[in-house]
Amino acid sequence: MTPVISLSRLVKNPWQQGDVYEGSEAGLGALLGLKALGITYNEVPPGKSGCPFHNHHVEDEIFVILEGDGEYRLGQHHHVVTAGDVLGAPAGGVDTAHQLINTGDQSLQYLVISSRAAVDIIEYPDSGKFMARSGPPDQPRVRLLGRHDDAPSYWEGEPGA
Repeated sequence: MTPVISLSRLVKNPWQQGDVYEGSEAGLGALLGLKALGITYNEVPPGKSGCPFHNHHVEDEIFVILEGDGEYRLGQHHHVVTAGDVLGAPAGGVDTAHQLINTGDQSLQYLVISSRAAVDIIEYPDSGKFMARSGPPDQPRVRLLGRHDDAPSYWEGEPGA
């Protein structure tokens, strides 16, 4: 644990998924010794997004734009964002689904700050998926991905049902 972190000295983990999703990120919460608050530094190149459109049923998130320009998708709305903007993504249903897209010509750099719930349900409205996630935030979690349209019935497979 350290009480002070320099963003310019962070070791970032680059990643890419397909043609749309790409970035580099570094987790800060654990480095700062935080238990109930997650903080991640993100850099997303022009034309890319750091995550699919999604909503959390339990966790709240805040995005703090440090550099660059983007579009913030929140529910049915699209907002132009730039350095100095703070974006809220409250827990809730699909009306709180959110995604940040780099629409500028330079790296979009931002912090994501979130509550760290032990259990959360995340929905992905564009793809019809959901994820149930459980376990301590600082340890490997149980994750279950599914689709709403192919979920078994409640009693399916139960003896005697």
